[in-house]
Amino acid sequence: MRFIDIEGKTPINTPRDADFPDWEPWSQEAWVAWLAQSQAYYQQLETLHNNSDIEGRNKFIDDHAAHWGRLKSWLQVLSKGKCWFSEVKELFSHYDVEHFRPKKETKALDGTVRDGYWWLAFDYTNYRLCGNVGNRKKGGWFPLKEGSLVSEFNNRCEESEAIYLLDPTDPDDVNLIAFDEEGNAIAAPGISDWEKQRVEETIKRLKLNEHAALPEERRKIWQKVSQEIELYLKAKSRCSHGGNPAAKQKVRDHLINIRSMTQAGAELSSVARWCILFRNEPQLIRLAA
Repeated sequence: MRFIDIEGKTPINTPRDADFPDWEPWSQEAWVAWLAQSQAYYQQLETLHNNSDIEGRNKFIDDHAAHWGRLKSWLQVLSKGKCWFSEVKELFSHYDVEHFRPKKETKALDGTVRDGYWWLAFDYTNYRLCGNVGNRKKGGWFPLKEGSLVSEFNNRCEESEAIYLLDPTDPDDVNLIAFDEEGNAIAAPGISDWEKQRVEETIKRLKLNEHAALPEERRKIWQKVSQEIELYLKAKSRCSHGGNPAAKQKVRDHLINIRSMTQAGAELSSVARWCILFRNEPQLIRLAA
């Protein structure tokens, strides 16, 4: 998982990207129209809710899924084409525009169900890009810590909820999840018991280890980075007394290779970064940072 900075981002101010030639920033008029439609949909949902027509409200949400689907390509550009949770592209299957807070019903750890965050159904800040391998299992899963405040339509407090699901748009959350040399997603060292619970439940619910192809691909990345580190250290040792331009060039080459695997656009770059962190090599840690 890698931090996705969505603060202040819209389809208007997200520039063209050479890796996504089909992406074209929206015009001001198009974005204003989309937001106006979202508001109109919200008002219709509120009317249905006030009339206690929950079935009609949920059907209305399903019938207008194409509205948030229009933002899929924009969400892809924000993450360089990667799933926001697994950090891979095609390996985690096709993409869904996922509602972080479920739009119809919400399931707790024990399976009990409460009403969903229907008022966020057409709120673009609630959208995340997720491969459907994880999204299918997540469904309406969105448990809260026991004793947490619970946001409701007439008492909105989403920012105060103690949630289990890690959010890729929260820089603190993405630093809670780490990886080992076998390619497994694990809790980062030194985090609290509550944070560890959040990591473990997120990994389980989004199938971040259960989908066998994903840990295997992480393992390959880890091995590739480890090999580059070994070659870097070998070349560096030959430069210790100076006068070895060939070794110096190899040092630079291996640093470039390592850096390319840790950059935000690289698949599983967070795995590459954790591989470096576990090696505790100061220059490489600065590179990964």
